[in-house]
Amino acid sequence: MFRKELKVLDCTIRDGGLINDYQFSDEFVKAVYASTCQAGVDYMEIGKKLCVSDTYTREKFGKWNFCDEDDIKRVVDSYEGDYRPTLAVMYDVGRVDTDSLAPVDQSVVGMIRTACYVADIDKGLDLVKRSKDQGYETTINIMAPSAAIESDLIEALQQVEDSPEVDYLYFVDSYGAFYSEQITSYLNLFKKHAPNKELGFHGHNNQQLAFSNTQQCIIEGVNLLDATVNGIGRGAGNCNLELLLNFLKNPKFDARPIYKVIQEQMIPLRKEIEWGFNDIYGISGHLNQHPRNAMKLRSNAKNKDHCYDFLVDSLADS
Repeated sequence: MFRKELKVLDCTIRDGGLINDYQFSDEFVKAVYASTCQAGVDYMEIGKKLCVSDTYTREKFGKWNFCDEDDIKRVVDSYEGDYRPTLAVMYDVGRVDTDSLAPVDQSVVGMIRTACYVADIDKGLDLVKRSKDQGYETTINIMAPSAAIESDLIEALQQVEDSPEVDYLYFVDSYGAFYSEQITSYLNLFKKHAPNKELGFHGHNNQQLAFSNTQQCIIEGVNLLDATVNGIGRGAGNCNLELLLNFLKNPKFDARPIYKVIQEQMIPLRKEIEWGFNDIYGISGHLNQHPRNAMKLRSNAKNKDHCYDFLVDSLADS
């Protein structure tokens, strides 16, 4: 599985923050950052860069939802080693102040990732252009393609193909709904209608397929792969970074620092928040449904394991 073009992006803080409102301690973020440096990971996504408002505050939603330059710099400066991954932040369409984005030579961030649904592709590509104009590497992450009308998805892909500012086009299994043959089918669609774009993949583990689907993407020529330490992420989580680094057989990667941060940081964190596969998330993935209802049920200590009831209710709603 060695291919020199393959790159790995760690999104532990950004995707993991979706389950605790980005209330990670500085010690935790610094430890994850150091582990990605020592492991040789290519990119680290340190959070979202959204707008603060009266209802959307740093106190309630955590500093890594807003990624102020000074906060990121304190993390970077805490590590004394030589190698450092390119730092990334994520934009959400409709919740961004692009006027506050400094040029890349004035920032410790090197990549802006823009997440949008098919219906918002125009707005997403506008954010990509604004990011590229400031000198950043860019991605456009098309969320929930499994729920999109195919003709609409094709039109969105064609718009991406016509946008020179897009460096990576991301295929995102937002609901953890895809099987390997569907991965191949959708990637063929992406390659047909955006043939000149480098592809990335972001998988969710609702059906315990995030790692195997990432492997399938490698086989199909995808060169930028998302993963998280210990698989932390929204709901059932993501592809495990430690497993992916072991699989890639690239001597530039070293999984040992990832296992160290799992032992020292992730195991204690699991006592506070939950992530990973269970049958509730498996049902939402199987039914190609957004995991919000599954997450709501899992927060209910009394009924959180009532998988039969959840299945019946989910089928009634579908």
